[in-house]
Amino acid sequence: MPSGCAKGANSTMTYAIPELDTISRQLMSLDRPKKAKMLVVDDEPDNLDLLYRTFRRDFSVLKAESGVRALEILATEGEVAVIISDQRMPEMKGTEFLSKTVPQFPDTMRIILTGFTDVEDLVEAINSGQVYKYITKPWDPNELKAVVQRAAETYELLKQRTEELRRSQAQTALLSSIVQVAQESNHLEACLEPIAAAFGDNFQTDGCILQLVEGTTLKPPQGVYSTNGGLENWLDKDPLVKEAISSQQIQVAVNVPADTTLSTVEHYTDSGIQAHLLVPVTYRGEVLAVLSLQWKQPCVLREDELLLLHLSAQQVALALICTRCYQPAN
Repeated sequence: MPSGCAKGANSTMTYAIPELDTISRQLMSLDRPKKAKMLVVDDEPDNLDLLYRTFRRDFSVLKAESGVRALEILATEGEVAVIISDQRMPEMKGTEFLSKTVPQFPDTMRIILTGFTDVEDLVEAINSGQVYKYITKPWDPNELKAVVQRAAETYELLKQRTEELRRSQAQTALLSSIVQVAQESNHLEACLEPIAAAFGDNFQTDGCILQLVEGTTLKPPQGVYSTNGGLENWLDKDPLVKEAISSQQIQVAVNVPADTTLSTVEHYTDSGIQAHLLVPVTYRGEVLAVLSLQWKQPCVLREDELLLLHLSAQQVALALICTRCYQPAN
């Protein structure tokens, strides 16, 4: 799913493009940020508990009594923002443990605690980018907190830049796919499925349907994308689709189970869809198709994603018009 998809959203919303900024803020406010995860590693139980107590208010703290155990936790929990590790531990030194985390979690900030002078290990670890900072024992709580705070901020900045690059590449790929489909498709029906697949991949949906519209009625030709291959098309029964066509505005149900209007609708309960976004594809006031994006968990979309949907829908409209105009006569 996109980074904007998250638990905690609710309600059904309708908006026009000039209101993107306002609606985006409303949607984002529904997503409650979680504490960043931190892993603390020390073979001495007292030190491990002290580190846990020091940071538990600001972080979701995971504890490990050895480098081996810490690697097992990371394999289960996934990436953490910050790792604090003691240097002198049996079986595996701190620098050795931290070096093993670099390939899979390059953005994680690594801090080493050392009570002795092991210059060669520390210099090598710092120069190779394996350690963000080292702190000598006995460490000062305020100093360590300040270092960890800077490390967490650095981690968030790295993740933000990585995500921005990913989004930019994904958006370019989506728009390029739409243009390519328009150029290569000889029949209108042939372009529907690849366009649906492009949107499904870009927004990491569980299902995506692009279906043609004639007047105010859905037409049989459709393109379907599904992660499990069993997507059922119930768009003709969905009140959000009728509203999207009649209003020519995007319709969003960001948390179906919390929506009193939709939570009892049969096709939502049967399919397990918890978030549904309907985009009317229009050209000169005519609705050519509807684009349905479906997720099996509550979803929040950022403003840039909403804008991308609007721009992409315009590209889809042009693709459909071009394909329809140049379709060979039977």
